[in-house]
Amino acid sequence: MAASKTWYVYLIECSDGCLYTGITVDPAARFKAHLEGRGARYMRLHPPVRLLATEAHADRSAASKAEYRIKQLSAAEKRAYAAGMTTAASPS
Repeated sequence: MAASKTWYVYLIECSDGCLYTGITVDPAARFKAHLEGRGARYMRLHPPVRLLATEAHADRSAASKAEYRIKQLSAAEKRAYAAGMTTAASPS
C-alpha cells in the first residue's frame, strides 16, 4: 500500500488584493505554475503577488473540506485565518 501524500490548502494574494484559495501536494510548484499563467483561469485574470500561507492536511479529502470552509469566509476572515496558518516559507 502506497504512503499517503500530505495535501496543503494555500492562500494566494492577487494583484488586485483579492485572495485565492486552492489545494495541492506541492505549494511552491503550484504557486510557480500560477505565476507562469498555468492552472486556474482565475489566476490569469487576477495575477498572483505572493503565497500568503499554507496549511497541511493528511489527505486530499481533508484538504478539500478545509478549502471549502475557507472559501466561505469573508476576505477579512480569510486574512485573519491565513495569519494563523503556516507561513509560505515553511509549508510543513
